[in-house]
Amino acid sequence: MKLSGVKYLANQGVENIWKNKMMAFATFCVLLISLLLVGLSTLFYININSMILGLNDQNEVVVIMNRGVSDDVLNSAESALNSLSNVKNVEFRSKEDALEETKESHPAAKKIFEDYVTNADFMPDGFKVTVNDIDDIEQTCKEIEAIDGVQEAQSNPQVAEFLRELRKAVTLITGAVVIALAIVSMIIISNTTKASVFARREEIQIMKYVGATNAFIRMPFFVEGMVTGFFAGGGAFFVTWGVYRTIYDVVTSKHTLVHAFGGKNIIPFSDISLWVGIAYIVAGSLIGAIGSVISTRKHIDV
Repeated sequence: MKLSGVKYLANQGVENIWKNKMMAFATFCVLLISLLLVGLSTLFYININSMILGLNDQNEVVVIMNRGVSDDVLNSAESALNSLSNVKNVEFRSKEDALEETKESHPAAKKIFEDYVTNADFMPDGFKVTVNDIDDIEQTCKEIEAIDGVQEAQSNPQVAEFLRELRKAVTLITGAVVIALAIVSMIIISNTTKASVFARREEIQIMKYVGATNAFIRMPFFVEGMVTGFFAGGGAFFVTWGVYRTIYDVVTSKHTLVHAFGGKNIIPFSDISLWVGIAYIVAGSLIGAIGSVISTRKHIDV
């Protein structure tokens, strides 16, 4: 087909949107809602997973050194800790710091500490270690305890197990929801495009009878569906932007929630806006175009 013919058919597709405003608007609304359902569900899953992964930072390994170890042993242990593959951060915890933390954690006995404890020599030095992957924390503790001068590596395996199970549950539930919404959306979009094409079945059949090829008939519908899907994707992007920003501002303003449940790990929309926009527009354009073309098949076969 010549370029001029392609241009003519593309123009016909755009004109069809205006000629069939109500059906085009219906298709636009269905595409918009469908994209929003799937898009917002996907973003919800991404952020919940990010928040769960962010809670890893709150589960530290407390490394207790043998009492009286030299500075050389401490430096060597710190280097060994930093070299472990699953270790994200290592913070030295001196015996003086350990004594102060003990005082703070036992306020009822704080007066006794202040009156009778004159120095922290009886306390061991140590480290606070943050791991990269909480799933491997038990193995990491074993590797830490093998380091020279380390007396014990303490962690909370219950927290690690809870986060592991929570991540599995969230992945399973949200994955099922996204898939279900995608299937429902495709069914709704298919029925809507079929209704749009059915309203012009006589026009299609007349074109077929006068010798128009299948490609010639389908091209305007392809363009019409693609343009409608493009604008539906753009609309879904701006709606998502507004909803996401509102929820983000509400959640991040609750400081207790932010620190307790990993809210600080919610992804700012500015970090993902480009990819969200591309995904919406590409998905909307493809679904609209392909759905329109597929729906013409029944009426082309005359």
